[in-house]
Amino acid sequence: MSLKRWVSLFFSFFSPLRHRVLILRLAKREVSSRYRGSFLGLAWSVITPLVMLAIYTFVFSQVFKIRWGSLEQGMGEFALRLFAGLIVFNFFSENVTRAPNLILENTSFVKKVVFPLEILPITGTLSVLFNTLMSTLVLMLGILVVGKGLGLAVLYLVPLWASLLLTTWGISWFLAGLGVYLRDLKHMVATGVSILLFLSPIFYPVAALPAGMQRIIYLNPLTFFIEQNRHILVDNQSPEIHQLLLAAGLSCVIASVGFRLFEKMRIGFSDVL
Repeated sequence: MSLKRWVSLFFSFFSPLRHRVLILRLAKREVSSRYRGSFLGLAWSVITPLVMLAIYTFVFSQVFKIRWGSLEQGMGEFALRLFAGLIVFNFFSENVTRAPNLILENTSFVKKVVFPLEILPITGTLSVLFNTLMSTLVLMLGILVVGKGLGLAVLYLVPLWASLLLTTWGISWFLAGLGVYLRDLKHMVATGVSILLFLSPIFYPVAALPAGMQRIIYLNPLTFFIEQNRHILVDNQSPEIHQLLLAAGLSCVIASVGFRLFEKMRIGFSDVL
């Protein structure tokens, strides 16, 4: 097989984007339907993360008296660091917990209509991304309110979140395909995500952990994205270029493997559903 053929197969996960008009239309419909009929409408995309942030901040900084490593800071500083981590985790967790049911909830697309099923994880990811963008804007406003500046480091959010997006697509494709055959998968994923919340450096910095535990935490694929999102936004620190390149490479591998597995599993969808 030629090198060009190998490259084409590896980057085949970009092929669903040829349906970008349909993807954007479905994502827009999903966002609007989520808040249709509610009094506050899209404002809930800001209110919900703020309420959860207030609860987490109070419990962990006031009840459990957790401090951010050796840093001395008030509730505002703690809330910013907590929120920066929660934004990444909430984006990832909402997508992967929905993924096992994506095909099961759209069986008509499998049986009756010629429909590009591979766009469903992408559509779901983009609809969640809207809430993530709103939360990020709230975080940026909070950073300005407490007197911390936003520098050129925020430009690194683009490649960072592009890598996270590809990673989420890959995992979502795999879970969406497997969920058709393994109906218990949704419960397994929900339990795993709950455990992942406390194995991610959201409520604590990685540097505060013992060296042996740090190696375990870095096995969590979210650790890099949570730490870098926090460093870029809250600390105004630019990530190392080689780290971003490595993350981009690994995210492409995850997306490629996830997409190829989904394509293989979709062959039997109509027989199972």
